[in-house]
Amino acid sequence: MCGIWFSCSLQRPILPDDQIIALLQNRGPDSLNVIRKTIQSNPSCTSHGGVPEDRAIHLVFVASVLSLRGTRIVPQPLLDEDSGSLLCWNGEAWKLDGESIHGNDAEAVFKSLLAFARSYPYDPETESEGHATALAVVTPTFETIAGPYSFVFYDGLYQRVYYGRDPMGRRSLLIKSSISQDLVISSISDGSPSDTWEEVEPDSNYVLDLARHLPLTGETTPKVSFEKTRILPTQIARIDIPTAQEEPSPTNGIQKLTVQTNRRFPVINRDAPNPMFANLRPESKPVTDLHENLQNSLALRVRGIPSPPTPLSNTTRLAVLFSGGLDCSVLARLIHNILPPDHAVDLLNIAFENPRVVAAANARSAKGEPGMTLDDLPYGKCPDRITGISTFTELLSVCPGRLWRFVSIDIPYSELLAHRSQVISLIHPHDTEMDLSIAYALYFAARGRGTISDPVTKDTCAYTTPARILVSGLGADELFGGYTRHTVSFSRGGYQSLLDELQLDFNRLGKRNLGRDDRVISHWGKEARYPYLDEDFVCWALELPVYEKCNFGQNEKNGTQTEEPDLPLLEPNKHILRLLAWKLNMKSAAVEKKRAIQFGARTAKMTAGRTKGTQVISQ
Repeated sequence: MCGIWFSCSLQRPILPDDQIIALLQNRGPDSLNVIRKTIQSNPSCTSHGGVPEDRAIHLVFVASVLSLRGTRIVPQPLLDEDSGSLLCWNGEAWKLDGESIHGNDAEAVFKSLLAFARSYPYDPETESEGHATALAVVTPTFETIAGPYSFVFYDGLYQRVYYGRDPMGRRSLLIKSSISQDLVISSISDGSPSDTWEEVEPDSNYVLDLARHLPLTGETTPKVSFEKTRILPTQIARIDIPTAQEEPSPTNGIQKLTVQTNRRFPVINRDAPNPMFANLRPESKPVTDLHENLQNSLALRVRGIPSPPTPLSNTTRLAVLFSGGLDCSVLARLIHNILPPDHAVDLLNIAFENPRVVAAANARSAKGEPGMTLDDLPYGKCPDRITGISTFTELLSVCPGRLWRFVSIDIPYSELLAHRSQVISLIHPHDTEMDLSIAYALYFAARGRGTISDPVTKDTCAYTTPARILVSGLGADELFGGYTRHTVSFSRGGYQSLLDELQLDFNRLGKRNLGRDDRVISHWGKEARYPYLDEDFVCWALELPVYEKCNFGQNEKNGTQTEEPDLPLLEPNKHILRLLAWKLNMKSAAVEKKRAIQFGARTAKMTAGRTKGTQVISQ
């Protein structure tokens, strides 16, 4: 995990201010370094008035590091003295070209990039002839990376800056350009509403050619154009990551460098169930395949986690964002199969004081109606607290011999208000009430500060998890049809309508959630890992027939599952995952209904009124 900040200017070196430095250090508390570079633009470049231009271009690279791979802290930016190339890397490359990476992944990625860059000899006289090949220099590396990432790579041989995010956008990267001739690329923003920050789209890698003004575009202005803003005598080009069954075509006049890549995802399997289709059971092959594929994904993410650099008496390395719901409970149960029994695991359960809920309970109590007791108010009756405790109890029974800590994280409304401006700043440029309510839950859960109970005396004490890795169940709903809208889609148009909605959900996953979540969680020096969004697992899930993921309409057709009297009629959404939970003896989780995080933790609709999730946040 890393914090990235890069600037490019014709005027002067643009350094991050103290606020940005502090935010970068929050993301990467183990190391922070700054490298400045000044290069000369090619004398053959011409200004917009047609006059030859030979100007200095000032580059600043800043990177902070949260050390989670290898046996030592590897400071960034990584620098190759021979070529002058640099890499700022924020990610986890689990595999490169199909091979697992042992040791520090940033070093492995940098080594691969340098090898490919050096394989194209630089000749300034003929360089434009091989321009497309040169621009694609990063592609052989990034098309074979399995894992989340964002990056800024400076190729010192060709004087080009490449940047981008993984195809699912699991790590944050923002870009800001202005008429003041500055360009900034960063993991985080300062949240200023006057700044025009945008998320870097995860469907492409991008390149800034600093050496010369090459004809990358046609007559149409590209989406982000230095021509338009007059920032540099350069332009941004896209190296596209085509999705399955898409034909390359010019977009916005940008010369697209089409790359056939083995990391693209298949289109969703659109096979409809045949009339003889029978309900799945826990021992069915698709459930067994789910078990195997998910455990393989999870093992990559939870094995070999190093202890924090600062010695602590509590050496817990792993925590789970734990609502007690289906997705996270299955992950917690599988973690028990993977880690040695002496590895403790913290289960982070969040609950908020919601003034609207409290006021309603007080009103009922005043009328003599049943309401919350003092022990319940305002956290004990929070839906995620109820399910969390229930599933935790089941986990203790099913998985004995391990220290499981249930961390109750209770957030008073006053504390939420005290952190409101910070959370709004972190999620920027996202700015809706729904963004904020989801971010509140992730922000305080990632901080990991709450209480734990002694299993014998039941006494509680303050506790903050030292774990720097947080396992999240995000992605299961998008892959297996877990949202209410999936139920609605099926009811309106059957499986074909459901398939359309599932494909849409997966396509927009990176644009909607993950960059925002990365900025919020990483603020506490923590890294979220998403086993459901592993590349191999996603490909398997997309190719699985929809009727093996969900069970919409099948219960009514086939009747109840009388062949297994102990197995109840499970909810149709995420049906295959529910069967796996049942197989793993997590039976409470198997029957638990889906609840969005903002409602389970009660961060939504904090005050009376008709505020909608799509409304822009009121300052």
